[in-house]
Amino acid sequence: MGQYDFTTRPNRLKQFTYKWQSSEDNPDLLQLWVADMDFLPVPEIKDAIVAYGQEHIFGYNYFKDSLYQAVIDWEKSEHGYEVKKEDISFIDGVVPAISVAIQAFTQKGDAVLINSPVYYPFARTVRLNDRKLVENSLSIQNGHFEIDFEQLEKDIVDNHVKLYIFCSPHNPGGRVWSEAELKKIGELCQKHGVILVSDEIHQDLALFGNKHHSFNTVDHRFIDFAIILSSATKTFNIAGTKNSFAIIQNPKLRKKFQRVQLANNQHEVPTIGMITTEVAFTHGKAWLEELKKVIEKNINYLSDYLEENTKIRVMKPEGTYLVWLDFSAYGIEQPQLDEKLQKEAKVVLNDGAHFGNEGKYFARLNAATPFETIVEASRRIASVFSKK
Repeated sequence: MGQYDFTTRPNRLKQFTYKWQSSEDNPDLLQLWVADMDFLPVPEIKDAIVAYGQEHIFGYNYFKDSLYQAVIDWEKSEHGYEVKKEDISFIDGVVPAISVAIQAFTQKGDAVLINSPVYYPFARTVRLNDRKLVENSLSIQNGHFEIDFEQLEKDIVDNHVKLYIFCSPHNPGGRVWSEAELKKIGELCQKHGVILVSDEIHQDLALFGNKHHSFNTVDHRFIDFAIILSSATKTFNIAGTKNSFAIIQNPKLRKKFQRVQLANNQHEVPTIGMITTEVAFTHGKAWLEELKKVIEKNINYLSDYLEENTKIRVMKPEGTYLVWLDFSAYGIEQPQLDEKLQKEAKVVLNDGAHFGNEGKYFARLNAATPFETIVEASRRIASVFSKK
């Protein structure tokens, strides 16, 4: 037994929770899709929110020095990344920050590159900002996603790519990119004058002995063209409190980013997001260490069970709590696959096709839930997708 309770699954039907909304009318459905966790909150965060409710007037607040310091200390202690207060821009989410970066560093019609499959707001945001979307396909090698660097350079050159939105660690594949891979990416961006936006929101969730390398720690030269986006929200399950941050060490890029942020009136975040972020980074380390062990146990069980009882191929993540499941052996592609999962297995996963054309035979499963839920979900999936 650890210090924290990761066995109780809160009743989220009473919380108008997006993830569990369809279970309000169909309580038999197990919700394993939206990337938030079904665990009790970090006690110190809950206490801080209660204290805020009891003690505060709910007016405008400023960013305290102690909030900046909490981010600075966390980045240094956890990722060896030394940043200064002036490098940090707070914003209410990583996805909004991607929009700001697209608007700040490209013009309408400019080419913006992503690796596909990838977190679906990447492609949506590029298209809605009237930029040209360039999709560089990842390949599955050695049980995980890899980048074809020859094709990546070709895609950059042929399309005159101005901005590259990179997901590190990768969602939905759970890939924790190596230093060598990150170095190759940085060198290509440097060679061809590409600005890189690195979404590192899952940076604290490296698993099974893997280590996340924040992009700018790989080579100091990369700070000239890189924007690092991260948050405490995924790590500590506080997405609803809305606070993320951009680290931009190049003053010219930072000025452009902040100008568009101000033009969009995105320079403020909720006070509750400031509070939860500071408390999480100050007091959450022990909770996080226990959490990762729980997630590893869940992933190991799910992977072993499905491998033994089904023809589903499991991409075992190196980081994140997200598991990419390959159903191609059954010849059922999305959206029929999604319908079969929900109606027959009564399990709700993410439709893999939403992450790119490469995902039409896939689904994404969220393993951040008590172990008993993973056992039940594994059983349900295997009862519908047998080895026969």
